[in-house]
Amino acid sequence: MELTISSSGKMHRFVTEVAKTEQEQMQGLMYRNELAPDRGMVFPFDTPRQASFWMKNTLIPLDLIFVRTDGSIANIAANAVPLSLQPIYSEGEVAAVLEIAGGRAAELGVQPGDKVAWGN
Repeated sequence: MELTISSSGKMHRFVTEVAKTEQEQMQGLMYRNELAPDRGMVFPFDTPRQASFWMKNTLIPLDLIFVRTDGSIANIAANAVPLSLQPIYSEGEVAAVLEIAGGRAAELGVQPGDKVAWGN
């Protein structure tokens, strides 16, 4: 699925996998050795909630972008540490989480308040 992040008047496009089922969300991007700069994974939630992620069995650093129901970015956990069991939380309730390659959000100037959009 194609997804865009609107930041400072620029549109950044990503091709993402969608983790729809509980099993897909539990697996996420575990055991992957690389993630291209224009790729990612979206974790949509049926009901907005406080999200908590960890990096267990995730071999590469990731940026976790927490997205509110209106598509705005609540917060970004940049360069999450591979294999860490430390919980990573959203700031408030979110409708989805986008994972992209670690450091990519900063490279693109993506910040809280920017907008994320994708098709259904």
